[in-house]
Amino acid sequence: MKKAIQFGAGNIGRGFIGAILSENGYEVCFADINEIMISELNNKQEYVVEVVGQNCNEITIKNVCGVLSNKDEILEKIKEAEIVTTAVGPGVLKIIAKSLAQGIEKRMNEGIKEYLNIIACENMIKGSTVLKEEVMKYLSEDGKKYIDLYVGFPDSAVDRIVPPVEKGKDILKVRVEEFNEWIVDKTQFKGEVPVINGMILTDNLMAFVERKLFTLNTGHAITAYLGVLKGYKTIKESIEDIEIRKIVLEAMQESGEVLINRYSFDRKKHEKYIQKILSRFENPYLVDEVVRVGREPLRKLSYNDRLIKPLRGTLEYNTKNENLLLGIAAALSYRNSEDIQAVELEKRLQSEDIKSVFEDITGLNNNEIEEKVIKNYLGIRELIK
Repeated sequence: MKKAIQFGAGNIGRGFIGAILSENGYEVCFADINEIMISELNNKQEYVVEVVGQNCNEITIKNVCGVLSNKDEILEKIKEAEIVTTAVGPGVLKIIAKSLAQGIEKRMNEGIKEYLNIIACENMIKGSTVLKEEVMKYLSEDGKKYIDLYVGFPDSAVDRIVPPVEKGKDILKVRVEEFNEWIVDKTQFKGEVPVINGMILTDNLMAFVERKLFTLNTGHAITAYLGVLKGYKTIKESIEDIEIRKIVLEAMQESGEVLINRYSFDRKKHEKYIQKILSRFENPYLVDEVVRVGREPLRKLSYNDRLIKPLRGTLEYNTKNENLLLGIAAALSYRNSEDIQAVELEKRLQSEDIKSVFEDITGLNNNEIEEKVIKNYLGIRELIK
């Protein structure tokens, strides 16, 4: 069988990318540091994915195994693989980079000339490119030359809501929504581009990356932050609030105007995409907590992330941004004593000038925007009654 490695055996790894690879005839080896999860994968060699939405069903994913990603056994798996994917979180890419580099050196030293493609399937822009930069730090000069010849790092955009499920006896079972989108830059593969049902190939990845970032991620985050302010527990509860829904819809339309200007998106088709995103937020089978979606507010308020990047686009094209500004104010208002970034944000806003904190976190320096955000921030609870 064709062999693949999926770094990250969590819900996204099992419920999305790993499942697609298995269904396309790959033997999928999950690499993770969770010893219990890896042991269970090796014992059962299969798991169940519960797909929920208009058409609910269960799929059994077979031909899977596990390996501890911090042990030498992972190097042998990398040596044998045709494709490596990740779903570990942006911050963990630099941790797995050393193992990938060692595995690539092993392939080189054993004279392997089959192509290997490594695809980072993370919630970030150009994740594979970032991962390649980290891998290069650990390679010999010969290893760097080997990568140029035989190892590709295609960037990708991924989209599927995979919420946590209630704990049960079967730790491998995972619940996912029906909708999924895995888009990969076909120009960055080494060797023949694999035909994988469920993987969409494009030569204009950034358009899809920003479509997802500006719509799903932007809308999701604003729904969460407004929901927290109104005392809701889940995304579904929040989006069913008429006032929140109005703000979220109009924020996505504001970010959509940027996409229409930048990529010549068809207006009617993009409006349908926005409505599809809203319907996903309303999925009664997805109990997605607002604290999960709203976590790490400093990252979500950074210069190139889901709130500030679409706002920058509205400034570039001189389009409306009132609802995006409300969402940003709600993010600044996010309080969660169990979220390290939320605690840091609260402390800074209590001890420092709001304007300087906003500029430092977002990387923006625009007096008019800052004044509007600060006004919204100071009156946010009144604005969304």
